[in-house]
Amino acid sequence: MGTRVIVKHPDPVLRQKCVQVKRFNANLHRLLDDMAETMYEAHGVGLAAPQVGILKRVIVMDCGDGIIEMINPEIVERDGEEVGPEGCLSIPGLLGDVRRALKVKARGLDRHGNPIEVVGEDLLARCIQHEIDHLNGVLFIDLAEKVYEKDPEDAD
Repeated sequence: MGTRVIVKHPDPVLRQKCVQVKRFNANLHRLLDDMAETMYEAHGVGLAAPQVGILKRVIVMDCGDGIIEMINPEIVERDGEEVGPEGCLSIPGLLGDVRRALKVKARGLDRHGNPIEVVGEDLLARCIQHEIDHLNGVLFIDLAEKVYEKDPEDAD
């Protein structure tokens, strides 16, 4: 495993749509492992492949209950709504108030190509939506009702 460089806004790779993963092999496993290590080292809760310069539909998340890996994820159900703060490892120093579903159900594949379903509420729901947006070239600053600078006194 190893860490990768996190791509920063306004790099154009962050605005591109990612392609479906078709091969579930050692290269994909290495990407997933590297993305998880990169996310943890940066003190993030989610990371999408374009954030490390790879235009594939791959995300990793850990909102406190352990790592979740999803390949070719899609949201199949949404429920409720709230506006809450979001940040992004690719846009350091900024936060935004973004309207998101309170609960989502996402389907995708695991690292071996097996179907998985993840139901998320609150932070995990927000994270799933945020990371899938990355796969479509959408950033939180595009959706934010308000964008503001992160207080440097706040912990990561």
